[in-house]
Amino acid sequence: MDSHSIAASASPVSAASALGDARLRFDRTELAGAVADLGVLVPIAVALIVKNGLSPTAVLLPAGILYVVAGLLYRLPVPVQPLKAFGAIAIAQGFGSAEIAAGALLMGGIFTVLSVSGLLDRVAEIFPKPIIRGVQLSVGLLFCQLAWNLTTAPPTAFTDHTRPVWLLLGGGAVVAVTALLLRRRNVSLVLIVLALIGMVLAYHGPLTFGPSAIHMPQLSTQAFTAAAIALVLPQLPLTFANSCLATADAARTYFGAAAERVWPGRLALTLGLANLVAGGIGGMPICHGAGGMTAHYSFGARTGGAPIMLGGVLLVLAVGVGASLTALLSGFPLPILAGLLAVAGLLHITLLKDLSEPFHWALAIAVGLIGFLSNLAIALTLALVVWWGAKALGILKTHR
Repeated sequence: MDSHSIAASASPVSAASALGDARLRFDRTELAGAVADLGVLVPIAVALIVKNGLSPTAVLLPAGILYVVAGLLYRLPVPVQPLKAFGAIAIAQGFGSAEIAAGALLMGGIFTVLSVSGLLDRVAEIFPKPIIRGVQLSVGLLFCQLAWNLTTAPPTAFTDHTRPVWLLLGGGAVVAVTALLLRRRNVSLVLIVLALIGMVLAYHGPLTFGPSAIHMPQLSTQAFTAAAIALVLPQLPLTFANSCLATADAARTYFGAAAERVWPGRLALTLGLANLVAGGIGGMPICHGAGGMTAHYSFGARTGGAPIMLGGVLLVLAVGVGASLTALLSGFPLPILAGLLAVAGLLHITLLKDLSEPFHWALAIAVGLIGFLSNLAIALTLALVVWWGAKALGILKTHR
């Protein structure tokens, strides 16, 4: 199997949806697809800024750069997201900028080496499609859980956290149903415009233009040790499986031959280099993500124009109003974030529909549930043992 085509077995797509050329589009539909994945980025970014004290400009700058690079390099709506497990632990345990920067540098170094050495692509070949689908199920469930938590236990960093839970939950449900039914009609763009209006209305105080201060992280052996144990180890299997393997698979599923530029090793290189930048300026650790690919695609993005436009917006915000960004982002309406996130999660789960054999379904569901409820590394290890054991015993006749 060609290591550049981890998902070659994915269901074929039509020539129209594959868009087999390398054109970039910058229209309303691309923009609607571009903003559909903000449900993951905004909550973690706000929490890292407000609770962990990161510079708003440093948080958005690496994400904006990687979005632009991804659009130009892959020519498809390859997403950029925060490192979810990493970010959640850093927020929950109150890690400072030194530990977060050390963790980003470690993640960047590890995935850059894995990519340049070719090791990641060789390892990727042993993962069959049912296991990849299980990872995508786990991520879809995680998105739905995040959406639920945003409305039932809203983060105090957002001004919406004082609103009644029933109002946030009901609003999120209305947004989700509307977005699901009208996702082909640029509804995500309309919702984000409404969210921006809500942000402006919720903002109080003078608007300060210019970037926020960026401070070089104060790194130490203690910071690297703490980051390696608490932040990097829990994140590694998720980044390997979701950011590299599952994202490449989703790209091939949605875009067919047009996804030839998207393979696990290259994804590891772009996210690795981006984290070296993020760590160097004390910013937010970032990655790619299969769920984000589904979000962008489901709401209309078909080319690299979508990530380029969103990346450009993030860069303008980081440099233009970084000094006021903390207060601005805290006013982002939670029902809109949660609704878009829930739709992305549900649509991502539907990637399992191309599985046909009962054994494949059982393995994918087992990986998804164990990964979601317990630990993805354990789920992947057990699934690989079961798959290759069954193959060695002759129970399975084909590799994928």
